[in-house]
Amino acid sequence: MSELAVPRTTQARNARAVARAAAERIGFPAGWWGMLMLIASEGTLMGSFVATYWYLRLRAPHWPPAGIPDPKVVVPMAMAGVLLTTSVPMQLASLAVRAGRLTATRLWLLLAFVVQSGYLAYELADYMDELHRTAMTRDAYSSIYFLLLGADHAHVFIGLLLELWLLLKLVRGLTMYRLNATVAIAWYWHFVNLLTVIVIGTLTSVNVV
Repeated sequence: MSELAVPRTTQARNARAVARAAAERIGFPAGWWGMLMLIASEGTLMGSFVATYWYLRLRAPHWPPAGIPDPKVVVPMAMAGVLLTTSVPMQLASLAVRAGRLTATRLWLLLAFVVQSGYLAYELADYMDELHRTAMTRDAYSSIYFLLLGADHAHVFIGLLLELWLLLKLVRGLTMYRLNATVAIAWYWHFVNLLTVIVIGTLTSVNVV
C-alpha cells in the first residue's frame, strides 16, 4: 500500500510513534546541525552587507544622495511586522510535530505559508517598481539598498520553497526525516524573520544618523 493510501488514523498512529522515537533520541540529528551551520553562514553574509551599508552611509555627506527620495518607512515596517508574526505558527508547527500531531502541523505550516507568500508577492511588486524608478547601478546608495533588500527577499523565497516541499512531504504522513525537517525549517524562518526586521530597520533609518 502506498503512503497516499494510508488511512488518517494509521497516519496519526505512525506520527505518534515517530514523535516518541524522536523524544528518546540523544543529541541533535545531522539535519539540525546542517541548518544551524546554514543560518550561521547566511547570518555572516548578511551581516557583512549590513556593515557595508553603514560604512558607506557614515562616509557619505548626503544619504540618500540628492535626487533620491528617502525610503518609505510605515509600510515596509508594517510588512516586516506581518512577516515576523509567522514565527508563531512556525513554532507551533515545530511543537506540534514533536508531539506527533500531524494535522495540526500541516495547518500551522499552511497558515504561515499563505501569509509569507502574500508578503513576498507584495514586496517583489514594490521592489520591481522601485527598480523602474531608480537604477541599481546609479550610485553606492542604490547598489547597497537593492542588494540588501534583494538578498532578504531571496531568503524569503528560499524559505517558501522549503516550506512547500515540506507540506507536500507531510501529505504522505510523518517520518523521522520529516519531523527533523519541520523543526529545522522553523529555525530557518525564525532567522529569516529576524533578518527582515534588521534589513528593513537599517534601510528605513536614514533620519536617525
